[in-house]
Amino acid sequence: MSDSGESPTNKSPDLKSRIKQITQPIVDSLDARLSTQVDKRVDQRVDETLKDRLSVIERAIADLDRTVHEIQDRLKD
Repeated sequence: MSDSGESPTNKSPDLKSRIKQITQPIVDSLDARLSTQVDKRVDQRVDETLKDRLSVIERAIADLDRTVHEIQDRLKD
């Protein structure tokens, strides 16, 4: 048997670092894709929420406008 001077425990960190080095570009790519998807989904949800809130505000403004006109009409009489 040949003895290279390295025990299996010494090879383990080297193997881990090699695997990490090989897989890091894939992990980075997946991370970037997921981040983009999450950002798009968050933007979409924010847009939907803002549209809902805006429509509520627009209805409230329209109701207030009608009420103001009704009051003005009563005051004219």
